[in-house]
Amino acid sequence: MKYCDTTKLSIRQIDKPSAKKMIVKHHYSHLWTKCSVALGIFHKTGNQHAFFDEDEEKLIGVCVFGDPVGRASGESISDLIDRTEVFELTRLFIYDGYGNNIESWFISQSMNWLRKNRPEIKALVSYADPKENHPGTIYQATNWMYQGIIGKHTWSFKFSENDRWKHGRTIFPYYGTNDIEKIQRQVKEPFWVRKEPRKHRYIYLLVGKKEKKQVMKNLRYPVLEYPKSKDFGELEILKKEPINGKIQK
Repeated sequence: MKYCDTTKLSIRQIDKPSAKKMIVKHHYSHLWTKCSVALGIFHKTGNQHAFFDEDEEKLIGVCVFGDPVGRASGESISDLIDRTEVFELTRLFIYDGYGNNIESWFISQSMNWLRKNRPEIKALVSYADPKENHPGTIYQATNWMYQGIIGKHTWSFKFSENDRWKHGRTIFPYYGTNDIEKIQRQVKEPFWVRKEPRKHRYIYLLVGKKEKKQVMKNLRYPVLEYPKSKDFGELEILKKEPINGKIQK
């Protein structure tokens, strides 16, 4: 097993356009999201910089934090933590080949950065997608607390056989809805829908020991044992035909 050489790694805040470019191109979702803080992980290449007496660095990954995607998510930690004091870890990407433990190292360093530079943030929440074979191993490796499979099932859409699956949130601006029947009344060609599995929820408290003790007594969801299985069952995919007529509101 190859571990990352942390002596060649560093992290720092990067601009949102640079983070967005990497996420849209390389993250499995290919989608940008809410971003309050984007942290980049840099690797020393070993090549001497042309103008400075130091090694060149290459941006090899990005970790994105933002306001929780849903209002309820931000209010779901504890009565003692306001939703304005919660960040969601919304995107994480690192190029392959830099060590098996580099993701957990990056997350740990990112949390340390938040403690120092964003002390008003008291808690983090993130969701692991079982569909992408993510039971949350990197969160388990960095001692996040697991709170089970949370939320409702959602639907993804594909409008041609060669199209990429798109989440309902993504298609809303184009159709004014993500209701399947209403979309059937707008389209002229068949399309496909896929029922998405619910996601694993993890939280992490950035507060000190005394405050953490109080928050732990007031968590809105219990802390559970870590999941181990990646099996979430077979995805349900349905083909939908157009429906003639006007949209029924």
